[in-house]
Amino acid sequence: MKATIIGAGNIGMALAEGLIRANVCMKQEITLTRRNSFALTAREKEGFKVSTNNSDAIKNAETVFICVLPQQLNEVLGEIKPAADVSRQLFVSAVTGAHTQVFTEKLGNELRIIRAMPNTALKVGESMTCLAAANATQKDIALVKDIFNTMGQTMLINEDLMSAATALCACGIAFFLRTVRAASQGGVEIGFHAHDALQIAAQTALGAAKLLIANQTHPEEEIDKVTSPRGCTIAGLNEMEHQGLSSALIKGIKLSANIANNLYKQS
Repeated sequence: MKATIIGAGNIGMALAEGLIRANVCMKQEITLTRRNSFALTAREKEGFKVSTNNSDAIKNAETVFICVLPQQLNEVLGEIKPAADVSRQLFVSAVTGAHTQVFTEKLGNELRIIRAMPNTALKVGESMTCLAAANATQKDIALVKDIFNTMGQTMLINEDLMSAATALCACGIAFFLRTVRAASQGGVEIGFHAHDALQIAAQTALGAAKLLIANQTHPEEEIDKVTSPRGCTIAGLNEMEHQGLSSALIKGIKLSANIANNLYKQS
Protein backbone atom coordinates (compact mmCIF):
# COMPACT_ATOMS: atom_id res chain seq x y z
CA MET A 1 0.00 0.00 0.00
CA LYS A 2 1.19 3.50 -0.78
CA ALA A 3 0.79 5.79 2.21
CA THR A 4 1.47 9.43 2.99
CA ILE A 5 2.02 10.73 6.51
CA ILE A 6 1.47 14.47 6.78
CA GLY A 7 3.32 15.67 9.85
CA ALA A 8 6.11 13.14 10.39
CA GLY A 9 6.86 14.04 14.00
CA ASN A 10 6.85 11.61 16.94
CA ILE A 11 3.38 10.18 16.29
CA GLY A 12 3.83 10.26 12.52
CA MET A 13 7.11 8.35 12.64
CA ALA A 14 5.70 5.80 15.07
CA LEU A 15 2.92 5.28 12.52
CA ALA A 16 5.45 4.79 9.74
CA GLU A 17 7.20 2.13 11.79
CA GLY A 18 3.84 0.49 12.52
CA LEU A 19 2.97 0.35 8.83
CA ILE A 20 6.21 -1.50 8.19
CA ARG A 21 5.78 -3.89 11.16
CA ALA A 22 2.23 -4.70 10.03
CA ASN A 23 3.61 -5.59 6.57
CA VAL A 24 1.27 -3.01 5.06
CA CYS A 25 4.03 -0.91 3.47
CA MET A 26 7.70 -0.94 2.65
CA LYS A 27 9.73 2.17 3.41
CA GLN A 28 9.83 3.24 -0.23
CA GLU A 29 6.01 3.17 -0.32
CA ILE A 30 5.69 5.71 2.51
CA THR A 31 5.94 9.45 1.88
CA LEU A 32 6.69 11.65 4.88
CA THR A 33 6.07 15.39 5.01
CA ARG A 34 7.21 18.12 7.36
CA ARG A 35 7.54 21.87 7.05
CA ASN A 36 11.25 21.65 7.81
CA SER A 37 13.01 19.71 5.04
CA PHE A 38 16.15 19.37 7.17
CA ALA A 39 14.20 17.22 9.64
CA LEU A 40 13.48 14.76 6.83
CA THR A 41 17.06 14.31 5.62
CA ALA A 42 17.79 11.35 7.90
CA ARG A 43 14.46 9.72 7.00
CA GLU A 44 15.25 9.95 3.30
CA LYS A 45 18.56 8.19 3.91
CA GLU A 46 16.64 5.41 5.67
CA GLY A 47 14.65 4.77 2.48
CA PHE A 48 11.46 6.78 2.99
CA LYS A 49 10.18 9.19 0.37
CA VAL A 50 10.05 12.73 1.74
CA SER A 51 8.41 15.99 0.71
CA THR A 52 7.58 19.45 1.99
CA ASN A 53 4.68 19.76 -0.45
CA ASN A 54 1.58 18.16 1.05
CA SER A 55 -0.44 18.35 -2.15
CA ASP A 56 2.18 16.54 -4.23
CA ALA A 57 2.79 14.04 -1.44
CA ILE A 58 -0.75 12.61 -1.44
CA LYS A 59 -1.28 12.27 -5.19
CA ASN A 60 -0.37 8.58 -5.40
CA ALA A 61 -1.34 7.62 -1.87
CA GLU A 62 -4.02 5.05 -1.09
CA THR A 63 -4.10 6.06 2.58
CA VAL A 64 -3.33 9.50 3.97
CA PHE A 65 -2.45 9.93 7.65
CA ILE A 66 -2.78 13.45 9.05
CA CYS A 67 -0.71 13.96 12.20
CA VAL A 68 -0.48 17.74 12.59
CA LEU A 69 -1.37 20.12 15.41
CA PRO A 70 -4.99 21.38 15.52
CA GLN A 71 -3.89 24.91 14.64
CA GLN A 72 -2.21 23.61 11.47
CA LEU A 73 -5.16 21.56 10.21
CA ASN A 74 -7.07 24.17 8.21
CA GLU A 75 -3.95 25.14 6.28
CA VAL A 76 -3.12 21.49 5.57
CA LEU A 77 -6.64 20.67 4.36
CA GLY A 78 -6.53 23.70 2.07
CA GLU A 79 -3.23 22.49 0.63
CA ILE A 80 -4.34 18.93 -0.06
CA LYS A 81 -7.90 19.59 -1.26
CA PRO A 82 -6.98 19.95 -4.98
CA ALA A 83 -5.11 16.63 -4.92
CA ALA A 84 -7.43 14.64 -2.65
CA ASP A 85 -9.29 11.81 -4.41
CA VAL A 86 -12.04 10.85 -1.96
CA SER A 87 -13.32 8.12 -4.27
CA ARG A 88 -10.23 5.98 -3.68
CA GLN A 89 -8.28 7.39 -0.73
CA LEU A 90 -8.75 6.54 2.95
CA PHE A 91 -7.92 9.32 5.40
CA VAL A 92 -6.78 8.71 8.98
CA SER A 93 -6.60 11.66 11.38
CA ALA A 94 -4.64 11.87 14.63
CA VAL A 95 -5.52 15.56 15.04
CA THR A 96 -6.75 16.34 18.55
CA GLY A 97 -10.27 17.75 18.75
CA ALA A 98 -11.02 17.76 15.00
CA HIS A 99 -14.34 16.02 14.29
CA THR A 100 -14.69 13.96 11.12
CA GLN A 101 -17.23 16.55 9.96
CA VAL A 102 -14.36 19.06 9.65
CA PHE A 103 -12.75 16.80 7.05
CA THR A 104 -15.92 15.97 5.12
CA GLU A 105 -16.91 19.65 4.94
CA LYS A 106 -13.54 20.59 3.47
CA LEU A 107 -12.75 17.52 1.34
CA GLY A 108 -16.18 16.12 0.41
CA ASN A 109 -19.08 14.22 2.00
CA GLU A 110 -17.94 10.95 0.41
CA LEU A 111 -14.68 11.03 2.35
CA ARG A 112 -13.80 7.80 4.16
CA ILE A 113 -12.13 8.85 7.39
CA ILE A 114 -11.05 7.24 10.63
CA ARG A 115 -10.02 9.25 13.66
CA ALA A 116 -7.26 7.72 15.77
CA MET A 117 -6.22 8.77 19.26
CA PRO A 118 -3.05 6.91 20.24
CA ASN A 119 -0.47 7.83 22.86
CA THR A 120 3.30 8.08 22.86
CA ALA A 121 3.67 4.47 24.03
CA LEU A 122 3.38 3.68 20.30
CA LYS A 123 7.18 3.70 20.35
CA VAL A 124 7.36 0.76 22.76
CA GLY A 125 4.41 -1.18 21.36
CA GLU A 126 2.12 -0.41 24.30
CA SER A 127 -0.20 2.37 23.08
CA MET A 128 -3.91 2.41 23.80
CA THR A 129 -5.43 3.72 20.56
CA CYS A 130 -9.10 4.66 20.30
CA LEU A 131 -10.65 4.74 16.82
CA ALA A 132 -13.83 6.31 15.43
CA ALA A 133 -14.96 5.97 11.82
CA ALA A 134 -17.12 7.91 9.38
CA ASN A 135 -18.05 6.48 5.95
CA ALA A 136 -15.25 3.93 6.38
CA THR A 137 -15.78 0.32 5.31
CA GLN A 138 -15.19 -2.70 7.54
CA LYS A 139 -12.08 -3.36 5.46
CA ASP A 140 -10.83 0.18 6.17
CA ILE A 141 -11.43 -0.25 9.90
CA ALA A 142 -9.72 -3.66 9.95
CA LEU A 143 -6.69 -2.21 8.17
CA VAL A 144 -6.30 0.67 10.61
CA LYS A 145 -6.84 -1.62 13.62
CA ASP A 146 -4.16 -4.00 12.30
CA ILE A 147 -1.70 -1.12 11.97
CA PHE A 148 -2.27 0.23 15.48
CA ASN A 149 -2.43 -3.27 16.99
CA THR A 150 1.25 -3.65 16.09
CA MET A 151 1.85 -0.77 18.54
CA GLY A 152 -0.42 -1.81 21.42
CA GLN A 153 -4.18 -2.24 21.72
CA THR A 154 -7.10 -0.62 19.89
CA MET A 155 -10.73 0.07 20.70
CA LEU A 156 -13.46 1.23 18.30
CA ILE A 157 -15.62 3.87 19.99
CA ASN A 158 -18.35 6.36 19.10
CA GLU A 159 -16.91 9.64 17.90
CA ASP A 160 -18.59 11.62 20.68
CA LEU A 161 -16.18 9.87 23.07
CA MET A 162 -13.01 10.93 21.25
CA SER A 163 -12.33 13.92 23.52
CA ALA A 164 -12.76 11.62 26.50
CA ALA A 165 -10.34 9.18 24.87
CA THR A 166 -7.85 12.01 24.40
CA ALA A 167 -7.91 12.73 28.12
CA LEU A 168 -7.83 9.11 29.29
CA CYS A 169 -5.31 7.54 26.90
CA ALA A 170 -3.30 10.37 25.32
CA CYS A 171 -3.08 12.77 28.25
CA GLY A 172 -3.28 9.72 30.50
CA ILE A 173 0.33 8.82 29.74
CA ALA A 174 1.40 12.03 31.46
CA PHE A 175 -0.94 11.43 34.39
CA PHE A 176 0.43 7.96 35.08
CA LEU A 177 4.01 9.16 34.58
CA ARG A 178 3.40 11.84 37.19
CA THR A 179 2.16 9.21 39.66
CA VAL A 180 5.27 7.13 38.98
CA ARG A 181 7.41 10.20 39.60
CA ALA A 182 5.58 10.89 42.86
CA ALA A 183 6.06 7.28 43.96
CA SER A 184 9.77 7.45 43.18
CA GLN A 185 10.08 10.68 45.16
CA GLY A 186 8.44 8.91 48.08
CA GLY A 187 10.98 6.14 47.62
CA VAL A 188 13.83 8.62 47.92
CA GLU A 189 12.33 10.03 51.10
CA ILE A 190 12.24 6.59 52.70
CA GLY A 191 15.83 5.76 51.81
CA PHE A 192 16.38 4.73 48.18
CA HIS A 193 18.73 6.48 45.75
CA ALA A 194 16.78 8.34 43.06
CA HIS A 195 17.61 5.98 40.16
CA ASP A 196 16.76 2.90 42.23
CA ALA A 197 13.50 4.42 43.44
CA LEU A 198 12.47 5.26 39.87
CA GLN A 199 13.25 1.75 38.61
CA ILE A 200 11.25 0.19 41.44
CA ALA A 201 8.29 2.54 40.94
CA ALA A 202 8.21 2.13 37.15
CA GLN A 203 8.43 -1.66 37.24
CA THR A 204 5.78 -1.81 39.96
CA ALA A 205 3.44 0.36 37.87
CA LEU A 206 4.05 -1.90 34.86
CA GLY A 207 3.28 -4.96 36.95
CA ALA A 208 0.06 -3.43 38.27
CA ALA A 209 -1.17 -2.68 34.76
CA LYS A 210 -0.27 -6.15 33.50
CA LEU A 211 -2.17 -7.76 36.38
CA LEU A 212 -5.37 -5.96 35.33
CA ILE A 213 -4.93 -6.83 31.66
CA ALA A 214 -3.90 -10.45 32.21
CA ASN A 215 -6.49 -11.25 34.88
CA GLN A 216 -9.29 -9.04 33.48
CA THR A 217 -10.02 -7.96 37.03
CA HIS A 218 -11.14 -4.73 38.68
CA PRO A 219 -8.38 -2.76 40.45
CA GLU A 220 -10.09 -3.20 43.82
CA GLU A 221 -9.96 -6.97 43.42
CA GLU A 222 -6.18 -6.83 43.01
CA ILE A 223 -5.90 -4.28 45.83
CA ASP A 224 -7.75 -6.63 48.18
CA LYS A 225 -5.06 -9.24 47.56
CA VAL A 226 -2.34 -7.01 49.04
CA THR A 227 -4.20 -5.38 51.91
CA SER A 228 -4.50 -6.97 55.33
CA PRO A 229 -6.18 -5.79 58.55
CA ARG A 230 -4.16 -3.06 60.27
CA GLY A 231 -1.53 -3.45 57.57
CA CYS A 232 0.82 -0.95 55.99
CA THR A 233 -0.85 -1.07 52.52
CA ILE A 234 -4.32 -0.08 53.67
CA ALA A 235 -2.84 2.62 55.89
CA GLY A 236 -1.00 4.13 52.91
CA LEU A 237 -4.04 3.87 50.64
CA ASN A 238 -6.32 5.55 53.14
CA GLU A 239 -3.86 8.41 53.65
CA MET A 240 -3.60 8.94 49.88
CA GLU A 241 -7.39 9.03 49.56
CA HIS A 242 -7.59 11.41 52.51
CA GLN A 243 -5.19 13.72 50.64
CA GLY A 244 -7.36 13.57 47.49
CA LEU A 245 -5.55 11.15 45.17
CA SER A 246 -8.58 9.74 43.35
CA SER A 247 -10.43 13.05 43.35
CA ALA A 248 -7.44 14.89 41.84
CA LEU A 249 -7.06 12.32 39.03
CA ILE A 250 -10.77 12.41 38.20
CA LYS A 251 -10.85 16.21 38.13
CA GLY A 252 -7.71 16.35 35.96
CA ILE A 253 -9.12 13.88 33.44
CA LYS A 254 -12.43 15.80 33.22
CA LEU A 255 -10.61 19.10 32.68
CA SER A 256 -8.35 17.62 29.99
CA ALA A 257 -11.35 16.14 28.16
CA ASN A 258 -13.10 19.52 28.13
CA ILE A 259 -10.02 21.31 26.79
CA ALA A 260 -9.39 18.58 24.18
CA ASN A 261 -12.94 19.03 22.90
CA ASN A 262 -12.25 22.70 22.23
CA LEU A 263 -8.68 22.64 20.91
CA TYR A 264 -9.62 22.70 17.24
CA LYS A 265 -12.35 25.27 17.81
CA GLN A 266 -9.78 27.60 19.35
CA SER A 267 -7.25 27.13 16.54
